[in-house]
Amino acid sequence: MRWRGQQLGVADESALPGLERMDGLVRSVTTPEFAGITFHEVLAKSALNHVPGASSMPFNWTINPYRGCSHACSYCLDPDTLIVLADGRQRRLGDLRVGDHIVGTERSGNYRRYVETTVRAKWSTHKRAYRITLADGTQIIASGDHRFLSDRGWKHVTGTMSGSEQRPFLTTNNRLQGFGLGGAMHPDLLLDADFRRGYLAGMIRGDGMIFRGTYVDAKRTREVNRFRLALADAEALDRTRAFLLAEGIETLLRPFTPATTTRRQMTAIHTARRDAVAHVEDLIRDPVDPSSGWRAGFLSGVFDAEGSCSRGVLRISNSDPNIIRTIMESLAHYALSAVVEPARANGVRYVRLLGGLPARQRFFQLTRPAITRKLAILGTAVKTASDLRVVGVEGLGYDIDMVDITTGTGDFIANGVISHNCFARGTHEYLDLDAGADFDSQIIVKTNVADVLRRELRAGSWQHEHVALGTNTDPYQRAEGRYALMPSIIEALAESGTPLSILTKGTLIRRDLGVLAAAREHVPVDLAFSIAVFDDALQHSIEPGTPTATARLEAVRAATVAGFGVTVFMMPVMPHLTDSIPALDDALARIKEAGAVRVVYGALHLRPGVKPWFMQWLEREHPELVSSYRGLYPGATSNAPKGYRQWLAKRVRPLIRAHRLDGRAEEEQTMRARGPGPVITTRSAGASLAGVTATGGPAWAPRRDTKPSGPRFDVSPPTLF
Repeated sequence: MRWRGQQLGVADESALPGLERMDGLVRSVTTPEFAGITFHEVLAKSALNHVPGASSMPFNWTINPYRGCSHACSYCLDPDTLIVLADGRQRRLGDLRVGDHIVGTERSGNYRRYVETTVRAKWSTHKRAYRITLADGTQIIASGDHRFLSDRGWKHVTGTMSGSEQRPFLTTNNRLQGFGLGGAMHPDLLLDADFRRGYLAGMIRGDGMIFRGTYVDAKRTREVNRFRLALADAEALDRTRAFLLAEGIETLLRPFTPATTTRRQMTAIHTARRDAVAHVEDLIRDPVDPSSGWRAGFLSGVFDAEGSCSRGVLRISNSDPNIIRTIMESLAHYALSAVVEPARANGVRYVRLLGGLPARQRFFQLTRPAITRKLAILGTAVKTASDLRVVGVEGLGYDIDMVDITTGTGDFIANGVISHNCFARGTHEYLDLDAGADFDSQIIVKTNVADVLRRELRAGSWQHEHVALGTNTDPYQRAEGRYALMPSIIEALAESGTPLSILTKGTLIRRDLGVLAAAREHVPVDLAFSIAVFDDALQHSIEPGTPTATARLEAVRAATVAGFGVTVFMMPVMPHLTDSIPALDDALARIKEAGAVRVVYGALHLRPGVKPWFMQWLEREHPELVSSYRGLYPGATSNAPKGYRQWLAKRVRPLIRAHRLDGRAEEEQTMRARGPGPVITTRSAGASLAGVTATGGPAWAPRRDTKPSGPRFDVSPPTLF
């Protein structure tokens, strides 16, 4: 659903970021009864959603009275936080734009590596500030909800060990992953006069030419003054020219050497004015007592002139002993270690920086070189050499404006450490967000959905096809307790002679069993419950906030008593977590005892938008299983391998038959009574459509192993958090 096509009216000022400029939002509501949730009430233009013809779903129509989405402020940072760009430079988080190319990380082989990604969304919020301090001096200001990658997986800034707010959080036993800032200050150095003069000294002494002398011919003696700097990198040449102009020195630009098969084209800036050349000479002399800004500028200029960073080694070359001495003194000033390598045959010596990637990144942050091709870290393995131990997490006691982004990799590098972002905002254009741990903090409510539905059902073109509810968002999520949209939807469908089915993990459906029973007198009504995890601790970890398996089984029991033949979707079955024979047998026994007539199962399917989220959860909660899951779901693979699915079938199917949960007798009776129609069958076990979502986050929906034979209702369970 695009907001533009689904809404009418005027937006409320408390709308989601960007929504206040769109049509259709009636109001945004918060209430103490639903702490932490904001309801955004909209007027829908349509209720019936047509499933695209190319879809593998075995039905054509669905209704979604609610849309879950992630809240913009779930994870957020101080706008001054430095973000590593794809070209190696760093930019303030507040200055990033959608579409910018930055650095994220991905698993590749045995290592997590720095890779290029893009900013897909950006938004602001206002939250309580916390300062995280690391042993190397790096500091980060973030909200308590923000997460960073530690040596023990992803961890929130704050949390508790027990209770409803239990979640992994940073302690002084954790070490963050990345390279840190090492306490580096980061003012806008390019505007600092000392930095500017230091840069000119390093650049011109390193690669420039100054000549002052006389030229005598047969007629006269002429004074010659020349300054020239020729470079192949326009970034450094442009900076030098701009810095000279800031000092009152104008230069001319001209081609210097053309490109060849082995060398790039070079361009030169130059001047022949006596006063200008004299001024350049004055500018590039070492000051008696160099400031920190001058030293940073000198290192920046000399690196742009004669530095390199290749295969993880940063070097600066020169044959002048005074320049080598100034380089070493300036590095030592910033506590950066280096060695001077033995002189080459041509007299050139190399200063080699020590300390690996953390030292290189600190050097770049301190010096801000202009030539970006020398800065890139893409492809480098994440190896944390800096001391990034957490030494303090301090609440600052006040709220500040913060910013967060969504990236293609789901993370980014913030002040030199790997930072989680909000997965659920895939783009600015769409609010049908289908991933992220906070999918249920903002709920979109189509308050007029029943009235619109009745109008659509009265249309002469309506063919009374089966309508499935719960295929995208759970119709019995918590919001239904406030808005009670489902009774009118059920009544409208039944009155029009439209068959319906409902798939839910919500226990609120018990409220409407009477309405559903009345509807069943007019049209076929199928009920299914999603119950994937029967271990309370695991269920709380992976589906926080959802009803327990026990509560859902009680809803199954109530629906059975009301006369419904209930199906339970026991999916996804998660390798090594819920696929043992004792776990499966116990789950099936409890389902049978609750009165269900059929079970549909399927192996875990990790679709692209959800896989990173799930793997981060696994790294945090079950790091011992990470390598096994990478073997089962390598690279971009979404499906469990065929061998595992076959193994699972041999394990589950006999148990389903033993507990008499294949539904065969009930199915045959139903088919004889009403003829063809949507029926859930165990033949769809291990088969499902691409992920469906409900309130709470991403769905891990099993895929179809074999083509269905005959009509069936073959729908994935609602979202698992």
